Amino acid sequence: MHPQVSWILSRQAALIVILALAAWLMFGDMAGISTLIGGSIGIVANLGYVLRAMRMNVGLDPVKAYRAQTAGEGFKFLLTLIGFALVFLKFKDVAVAPLFLGYGSTIVIFWVALLKQR
Repeated sequence: MHPQVSWILSRQAALIVILALAAWLMFGDMAGISTLIGGSIGIVANLGYVLRAMRMNVGLDPVKAYRAQTAGEGFKFLLTLIGFALVFLKFKDVAVAPLFLGYGSTIVIFWVALLKQR
């Protein structure tokens, strides 16, 4: 796996653990668990994107690169939908705000990675 991909996924996991602990300490069990679940949805979706997009051998062909990225994004979207659907169908006590905070925080790491590149 590319070093930058590993960096992103590891930072996402670390941030989720920190946020889940903070939510648990401040708001209780459900907030901590919901934050952890939301972050996990984001991490699994991002990992699915990486595995799908990087599976295709694109070389220097921009059309193949575009198709690989599109396939990865589509797979990421599907995994995200499935993750949230499962949570809302099976976990009736979910704390919605912490769930989306956990998920949204995984997106922030992409911006940090872009800033890190500069």
